[in-house]
Amino acid sequence: MKFSSALIPIIAFVSSATHSYGFSPSLVSTGHGSVATNSAATPLSMSSAPIADEERTTMASASSSPGDRDILIRAARGETVERTPVWLMRQAGRYMAAFREYSTKYPFRERSETPSMATELSLQCHRAYGMDGIIMFSDILTPLPTLGIEFDVVRGKGPQIYTEVRTEADVAKMADPETINFDEKVPFIREILSTLSKEAEEANTSLIGFVGAPFTLAAYTIEGKSSKDCLQTKKMMMADETGSDKAMSQFIDKLAVMIGNYGCHQIECGAQVIQVFESWAHQLSPKGFEEFAKPAAQKAIRIMKEKYPDVPVIYFANGGSSYLELQRDMGSDMIAVDWAVDMATAREILGPDVAISGNLDPTVLFGTKEQIEQAVRDCIDKAGGPGKHLLNLGHGVMQGTPEEAVGWLVDECKRYRGKDA
Repeated sequence: MKFSSALIPIIAFVSSATHSYGFSPSLVSTGHGSVATNSAATPLSMSSAPIADEERTTMASASSSPGDRDILIRAARGETVERTPVWLMRQAGRYMAAFREYSTKYPFRERSETPSMATELSLQCHRAYGMDGIIMFSDILTPLPTLGIEFDVVRGKGPQIYTEVRTEADVAKMADPETINFDEKVPFIREILSTLSKEAEEANTSLIGFVGAPFTLAAYTIEGKSSKDCLQTKKMMMADETGSDKAMSQFIDKLAVMIGNYGCHQIECGAQVIQVFESWAHQLSPKGFEEFAKPAAQKAIRIMKEKYPDVPVIYFANGGSSYLELQRDMGSDMIAVDWAVDMATAREILGPDVAISGNLDPTVLFGTKEQIEQAVRDCIDKAGGPGKHLLNLGHGVMQGTPEEAVGWLVDECKRYRGKDA
């Protein structure tokens, strides 16, 4: 995708008006063990934090401890840690005025595929609130063009997919996922993640990568946009079941290989944790999940875990809490749960051997400081107590969320040591 030359002065301004951090990916040692990061990741251009945020950055650094560097990673592996770590889905988002300075001026793909912009947007929330992880600003649809599927994110309309997929012949036209060179097809990913790796070490925190699950990417592509009923996708699922057209199973299998390899690529570029987003799980019955979405997601996760067994993978099925019992054996290190299930119930369904993440209702951030803090404490207690899970929302931070509310949530999570403390 080509960008206007008018963008260059903006990029130069962002780079020159900032200070930068340095990171040499290696084996990071802490008092609690070692964290495997990828030594092959090559440091590229330096990104940075606006001078206006230096005071907040200094305060966040001063309040961190050595174990904070990998506390999220250890929790994602299922280890009991010294306190409950926290990050938020859509923590880099339009609720922040600093983020809107970009989102109101530049199209989504321009922001997410220009390394200096994507890096800055990834870092804004961490500088402000000190979550236990920095997540790359990108989109689950970003790797679709590697298969020959074209898309854009249009203001006021959302994602728009321009490549039609209906038949086995359509799937056969796609690129071979085994031969994709991600450095050629999406070269900005390495630069973004390599730069964020440097930032994450300097900020004493972890770097999170993410991918979309195969069914979700298939459904987005087939429907061509967001859908209330996912009807065309479900018609293809039913045709697949009868054997009249196997396009659906062939498509999600091709996506599973691509996504698994894309997750590996992110790890090679510096990501220390990968979250798999099954964003359209709410469109699936338990039967549909078990027959189509689950095997494909398991395959993508297996590709990542076989190549990088020490890098934790989190699986999140948005709207999938009604069939949480089917997610115990996803092959991931951790299951993230949505806000529609009580955390104590989710903990009981998944059992003691499955690490869990979640699951505050995002609307609680529109409440009072006391309500937010109580919701944090309740969620931590229901998950087993401090250090027994990874706190997150049960969906993303909503547009319009008061910025100070995010800070209250993060601060209370880091402060809380249990009912008897």
